[in-house]
Amino acid sequence: MGSIDKDLIPGVLAEDYMTPEAVELLARARAMVPRLAERAFDAEQAGRVPPETVAEISDAGLFRVLQPKRFGGYELDPRVFYRIQMTLAEGCMSTAWIYGVIGVHNWQLPLFPEQAQQDVWGRDTSVRIASTYMPTGKAEPIEGGYRFSGRWGFSSGSEHCDWIFLGGLLPKKDGSGALEHATFLLPKADFRIEHNWDVLGLRATGSHDIVVDGAFVPEHRTQRTNDHSDAGCPGRQTNPGWVYRIPFTQVFQRAVSSACIGALDGAIAHFRERAAAHVGKHGAKTAEDVNAQQAVSEAMMATDQLKLVLLRNYARIVECAKTGEAMPVEERLLQRAQASQVPKLCAAMVAELMRACAASGTYRTNPIERVFRDIHQSRAHIANNADAYSRAHGAVMLGLPNADPYI
Repeated sequence: MGSIDKDLIPGVLAEDYMTPEAVELLARARAMVPRLAERAFDAEQAGRVPPETVAEISDAGLFRVLQPKRFGGYELDPRVFYRIQMTLAEGCMSTAWIYGVIGVHNWQLPLFPEQAQQDVWGRDTSVRIASTYMPTGKAEPIEGGYRFSGRWGFSSGSEHCDWIFLGGLLPKKDGSGALEHATFLLPKADFRIEHNWDVLGLRATGSHDIVVDGAFVPEHRTQRTNDHSDAGCPGRQTNPGWVYRIPFTQVFQRAVSSACIGALDGAIAHFRERAAAHVGKHGAKTAEDVNAQQAVSEAMMATDQLKLVLLRNYARIVECAKTGEAMPVEERLLQRAQASQVPKLCAAMVAELMRACAASGTYRTNPIERVFRDIHQSRAHIANNADAYSRAHGAVMLGLPNADPYI
């Protein structure tokens, strides 16, 4: 009996969201994996994903998965986006990471007023947007918009982008005086990148700091991030598709966790190849080591289960977006907790693979060593704070009020 196709997920692949376009895009991503793996070591050394990789992803149309059709995009189901991201991560997790956080912006920009969309894509629909959403920006109201300043960390892939989304706080429009998160859109001329990304893993993401000194941001280049109403998402007037009715958090949270699943798949593939050939200093074959056998089996079970939960949960998200049903808060909190647990579970699995590689596996020439660091680095992202989101869900299930402002 032959091996199972890497992209075949039983009971899922046949679903209607895998259109011929989606299948073709996934195949293009699959074809890139060997090249990404070849470039991964040098990309880490350079501290950035190489421009030729970004150009290749762009030329293949992968950044356009969530972009509106009227701007040359495919406007596909987000499950296609995450499956592409997981596939790219098999070759290089840093590449998949910046693909996720850059590509997801092509979903958020369509929520902005039409003028903002034209500002970015009016002349070139391939223009890319970076981000860092931490609400550290200081916005001073002035005529027509805001005087905006601040410093933000962790802007992945910003060197490959011409615009950026930055987080700040603005008073709610209901007159209550309460503040809410807002996304500010700025062109490259209005911000500078401070190169300071020197960390444990995901080193090729180039997630440097961003600095803005008193830039003018017109009102139409702002969007109330967590206001999912039509008033809060004026871009729906020209982008009425159901995909733009999904709440922000439900799209973004998976963009910063799904790469871990694909990266673990990549580590599994390397481990199997290594174990089949490696003989240790004492003459023992890795393939015959019971610890190695258990580690690879448990890792494979983990990625299988994590994919099924991702796709099952997203089937429900899509159903709600299409029908207008409001997903209960308990369900949204559970999905958030499940998304945030992905890096935690993947980190545990790749740690066991590393242990089973023994001492010779700790050299940097072993790709599993890089995946180990990359996955552990991903756990530092605030959206991947698994313990906090598990507790938030558990508190509501025990009768306490929801304390998560993003849910």
